[in-house]
Amino acid sequence: MKNTSSLALLLCTTFCLFSCSNDKEPTTDPGTVTDPVEVNDPNTKYTPAFAGQTRVQGVKTNTAYEGKAITTGLSAPWGVKYLPDGRLLVTQKAGTMRIVTQAGVVSSPITGIPAVNAAGQGGLLGLCLDTDYANNRMIYWVFSEAVAGGNITAVAKGKLSADEKSIEGATVIYRSTPANGSTLHYGGRILIDKTGNLVVSTGERSVLETRPLAQSVTASLGKVLRITKDGQPASGNPGFTQTGALPDLYTIGHRNPQGLAIHPDSGEIWLSEHGPRGGDEINRLKAGANYGWPTITYGIEYDGKVIGDAIQQKEGMEQPVYYWDPVVSPSGMTFYTGNRVPEWENNLFIGALSGKHIIRLAIQNNTVVGEERILAEEGQRFRDVTQGSDGALYAITDEGKLFKIDKKDN
Repeated sequence: MKNTSSLALLLCTTFCLFSCSNDKEPTTDPGTVTDPVEVNDPNTKYTPAFAGQTRVQGVKTNTAYEGKAITTGLSAPWGVKYLPDGRLLVTQKAGTMRIVTQAGVVSSPITGIPAVNAAGQGGLLGLCLDTDYANNRMIYWVFSEAVAGGNITAVAKGKLSADEKSIEGATVIYRSTPANGSTLHYGGRILIDKTGNLVVSTGERSVLETRPLAQSVTASLGKVLRITKDGQPASGNPGFTQTGALPDLYTIGHRNPQGLAIHPDSGEIWLSEHGPRGGDEINRLKAGANYGWPTITYGIEYDGKVIGDAIQQKEGMEQPVYYWDPVVSPSGMTFYTGNRVPEWENNLFIGALSGKHIIRLAIQNNTVVGEERILAEEGQRFRDVTQGSDGALYAITDEGKLFKIDKKDN
């Protein structure tokens, strides 16, 4: 049963946020306000740390838009990026890259990529283009690699050949530690930050043996890393002071972070993270901060047992900007900076796997003030979302589809 007083408070709060935004975030009408989009019962009775941290009011885009499948011919795509000429570069889980034209023509597999271990949740994962890609054709990507002692999250780089048939000079520039036999929770997103360095997310590999390492600064599991394009620790990293702390760490305390995006105004890095049974998160990253896993969480074990001391807040640990219970399984994401759909300005779009939709979060002053779920009628596991220079959004699904999402022109 809906709590009308709580809804009224949220409506008032949202109005104030949109009316009194700071100078860096233009005031934008997010669309029609609706009831919260989440109607299923949560897994826990945990209390949010602040109003609007979960189950915020819904919003509905007023501008007519549509999502069209450009192709259905991909095989378990994992990452997608828009090329300067309007085509899309896609990674596929089994270990290949493909180029897709706007007409839906899929290229032959691009060769020269180091072997991946595609078992479980592993494979060829996220990618990003060099900021000077138009001239140097350099690509950076994340993959799961089998090494002595088990599997790791690795980062590689290479140059797309002139004929676009191979990656030239492919080099592994970073390997996470320690290795483990698990084939789960690799993380796997990568981007280039405003300083020109690589930012990479890694998972804690899921098993109870490695789960505590998300809190350890001597391991690179369950972390966000910041490294140079040659794989060395980036200058300006926070520098955790504990003995043996790795110099490439940027933030710690993550479970399985599969989404990274840079806020178009602040340049801050935002992250999506899979929780267990409940507790999927969106986090705004602060250098040197601890995001809590597995000490604090809004989720429980898959078998229903509590995790750790069943606490959701602890001094010295950051709260998520937003969380979901039940889960939606948030993966790749991007901030919208186009002008095709005005309501979407600076909104965050996230692919939802188990949710089978794309999440739109209206954000003002780093606070989520509305949630919309789009393309739910497609019934697809949305793995990644990116934006093109044409102002459209592009999304890939585990089922092999590539969607273009754009204003519906008359």
